Amino acid sequence: MENANFTHHFLIAMPAMTDDNFARSLVYVAEHNEDGALGIIINRPLELSVKDLLERVEIPPQTDAGFDAAPVFFGGPVQTDRGFVLHRPLGEWQSSLQVTPEIALTSSRDILQSLAETGQPKDVLISLGYAGWGAGQLEEELAQNGWLTVEADPRIIFDVEAGDRLEAAIHLLGIDFANLSDVAGHA
Repeated sequence: MENANFTHHFLIAMPAMTDDNFARSLVYVAEHNEDGALGIIINRPLELSVKDLLERVEIPPQTDAGFDAAPVFFGGPVQTDRGFVLHRPLGEWQSSLQVTPEIALTSSRDILQSLAETGQPKDVLISLGYAGWGAGQLEEELAQNGWLTVEADPRIIFDVEAGDRLEAAIHLLGIDFANLSDVAGHA
């Protein structure tokens, strides 16, 4: 696993995951390199709508793009006071990390202004906080069977309801969550 790169992969928390921040979570990995990894939990909506968030940061919505119904997500336990927007298409924003040719993670205010004014970018998942791992930490958690990994399918991020995302990602592996054991083994 030394040269593994899990950028644009899902991390599926195994049933034995005891950290409350990650139990039954589905994480989209936006960056993974020799310095560590950064991801966004995509299946933990907060009791905060996108409309409420925009009003809190004093960017009143100019368009009705379903902001009342769209939740903001708990993206992870790091920098929970900071917003992150996982989106497609890419666009030109002040602070973006391009994940794939179609998906980026942006943390600058200009994307929220565009969203409020024009409803663009079309597909967004807004989170407060992110999940972060130091150098080698994610690899260690994977070796200890803390996570399953599978290449990400953007439809699960942007088109599947939050409560169904974990199961949809597990189905990419061809297995059922009910069949996962909380006991790990090594051959």
